[in-house]
Amino acid sequence: MILSKNNKVTILKKIAKQRFFCVVVLLLCIKKINAQTDTIAVSLPQAEQRFLDSNLQILAAHYNADAAKALINQAKYWDNPVLNTDQVIAANHKVFPYKTLSDGTSGEQYFIQVQQLVKTAGKRGKLIASAKTNAEINNLQLQDVIRKLRSQLHIDYYTIARQLRSYNFFVQAKQQLDTLLNGMQLQFNAGNISEKDLLQIQSLSVSLLQDATALSNSIADEEADMKTLLHYDTGFFIKPADTLLPRLTLPESLNVFISQAIENNPYYKIQRELTVYQQQQLSYQKALRSPDITLTPNFDKQSNYAPDYYGVGFSLPLPVFNRNKGNIQSAEFNVKQQQALESNADNELKNNVERAYRKINFLIQQNNAVATSFYSKYDTLYNNVLKSYRLRQISLLEFISFFNDYRDLQERILQQNLNLLLATDDLNYQVGIDIIK
Repeated sequence: MILSKNNKVTILKKIAKQRFFCVVVLLLCIKKINAQTDTIAVSLPQAEQRFLDSNLQILAAHYNADAAKALINQAKYWDNPVLNTDQVIAANHKVFPYKTLSDGTSGEQYFIQVQQLVKTAGKRGKLIASAKTNAEINNLQLQDVIRKLRSQLHIDYYTIARQLRSYNFFVQAKQQLDTLLNGMQLQFNAGNISEKDLLQIQSLSVSLLQDATALSNSIADEEADMKTLLHYDTGFFIKPADTLLPRLTLPESLNVFISQAIENNPYYKIQRELTVYQQQQLSYQKALRSPDITLTPNFDKQSNYAPDYYGVGFSLPLPVFNRNKGNIQSAEFNVKQQQALESNADNELKNNVERAYRKINFLIQQNNAVATSFYSKYDTLYNNVLKSYRLRQISLLEFISFFNDYRDLQERILQQNLNLLLATDDLNYQVGIDIIK
């Protein structure tokens, strides 16, 4: 096909506009990634330490746990005594009608009584035990909050690292295509290649640019979440410093992980403690059937029985009409309900650990099935294919097919690595401790 001079000029202007657009969008993507004034390279241990020191949700949970501990001391206190007094002010139309007795002492009349409630049936001890269990539940809830937020930090950290590697691959691949396009532009100007070939390579470049743009938006979202967890101000870009895959060697027995989870998973331990708490509440409600005693030591200065009278009394309600039966039945149902929830939590824990264990086992086998040398050889092959196309040793169709396969392979590799990291974190999350490091 022979093009007229005017047609060639039109085509060249069109191509120049498209390439200029691609360059502008790519620069905007790069600027968006690096828009922050500073880039901070943070390792995962450093991120975890800052997370524990600075996260406001953890701080709030700490205060809640401390408040529950304070209630233990409150439960230990005795009820305050009650002071009653009676003082004669006026009698027989006289104010302070006191007279001197035959022995020369004052005939002043007053009455003093102190009331002290004494709880029976071990109610005070049961309240202390309940307060201790409640404090332990709050402490476990704090651990569970830390566990969930820490897992979210890991997910954000690993995801950003994977997305940055994909982004860098797209940018690097686009730069290589742009170099190829510069050479093809010269060939097109000389009439050695068709506009179709030039536009197809340019289409690959635009496709890479679109992928980089989508990734930059996703990175911004993940970055905002991680900065919130780490309590960083705006103006910083947090770059994961390391994303090395762990060298995993799993014990053959699943029971090792299940037994560790039973001992360490905060949510499961909360359910166990809640069962204990409900049983303690039932015991306390049963104790309320026994009436409390009120002791009343008293003194009467000039009683009608004898001067300087000292006496002591006690009172207690008679459990005739109210034996606290309704509250006891309610507490019994609460115990049964919580026992069912604990049983469900036990079943859920074992199933989750087994799921996470089998998933990570599968991913390890998948990683081992593909030799690492295969990926490096494929990278070398890509460079050779790119060179061969420049030298016109392979067709455009072959190059495009190989390039798309290569791009898909890179994405699969990065996603596979991310899946393994996330599976490792999931197993640790279910167990409750970093059993795999």
